[in-house]
Amino acid sequence: MRGSPGEGNRRSGEEVGAVPGGRPVIPPVAGLTAGPATALDAASAVEIAAAVRDGRARAVDVLAGALERIRLVDPSLGAFLEVWEEAALARAREVDARVAGGEPLPLAGVPVGVKGRHGTRSARALVDAGCVPVGATAVPGPGTPWRTWGLGAHGRTVNPWRADRTPGGSSAGSAAAVAAGLVPLATGGDGAGSVRIPAAWCGIVGLKPTNGRLPSADRTGLAAPGVLARHAADAEAWWRVMSRSPGRPGDRDADVHAPSPGRPLNAVYSPDLGFADTHPGVAAVARGAVERLDAAGALRLLPGTPLRLDDPAPAWLALRGTGDPDAVAPARSVNDRRLARLFDHADLLLTPATPDPPHGHEGPGDRYSTALTWAFNLSGHPAISIPAGLGEDGCPVGLQAVAAHGREASLLALARAAEEEVPWRR
Repeated sequence: MRGSPGEGNRRSGEEVGAVPGGRPVIPPVAGLTAGPATALDAASAVEIAAAVRDGRARAVDVLAGALERIRLVDPSLGAFLEVWEEAALARAREVDARVAGGEPLPLAGVPVGVKGRHGTRSARALVDAGCVPVGATAVPGPGTPWRTWGLGAHGRTVNPWRADRTPGGSSAGSAAAVAAGLVPLATGGDGAGSVRIPAAWCGIVGLKPTNGRLPSADRTGLAAPGVLARHAADAEAWWRVMSRSPGRPGDRDADVHAPSPGRPLNAVYSPDLGFADTHPGVAAVARGAVERLDAAGALRLLPGTPLRLDDPAPAWLALRGTGDPDAVAPARSVNDRRLARLFDHADLLLTPATPDPPHGHEGPGDRYSTALTWAFNLSGHPAISIPAGLGEDGCPVGLQAVAAHGREASLLALARAAEEEVPWRR
């Protein structure tokens, strides 16, 4: 759960810059020359599904491309614990048969990474929608220090942008696989930032829905299933499938809560939530993305007193059984009240997704990378990380957006706008 390099590793006032725009660029994986990315590598899940449904591509051929990319790249990346080649091929053939039979599968033939060896049950709705699970993505393994975040079949999981840095976690393999173009979509789970942190550090989209809107085995109520994607439309497609599948509370009121087309989203920006020690370079990149969205009319920054939340760490740790149980109720009460007041007049709360750049594999020191994310596991609010640009270290920086309960549509609308207005690589 601890974050990035300690104060001794910080350089104050780092220069940071935006990333050149254009089509998504698959970041290089250190130690491997795999040639230029193919059209399939850069294709979105939505584009793949449309091609399979229209007969311009077959699910078995899409799968073959994904498996070849995994074969070439994963020995250096370490994103997968297991690759389910035979099962995936059988599933792809089934998808092709279903499409030929006239089923309008929303995610027909889309290769998907599944977080951990036990994540297939939660991916059932995706399979029903036409996805093809290709393998189990890396998570912290037994005997592996949690701070390395991921342990795949080929060793520790590395950040596709810099192999000497962590991709974040615990959805480490899912984020690395998506960022490196192995799959366009991967599942995750977010109990303290485990989707948003690796999304931020790998330069992709990471969505944590409102806690309780999708089933979770987590008894503390802190964790929610999530998704990692290179494209905002793919995260939206995942949410549409998952929220409307049988037996789930669903997104029946999605249209009611969707922001009005053309209306800028009212937003409050906080670099630190009133308690976190945020790296100035990270804060500068996140703030720059907010200003570009404001200038483009996608959002309207609201003036006012800066938001101050209580540090959620004691309450979060107590719910996990390692802290004082008496710390939970006061922290929840104070923060829930302050967030309710904020969302009375604002659509979004914006922050950097992490307080620091990604740390090395030796660990984060005494820093908490969860400082800006776990408050919203405690409160249950939906939150998303979207790419804001690159830091001086060459690694991506994420912008976190938080919305009122049930307002995932506002988060996805901002992600779509950022894809157009904020230069980013995915």
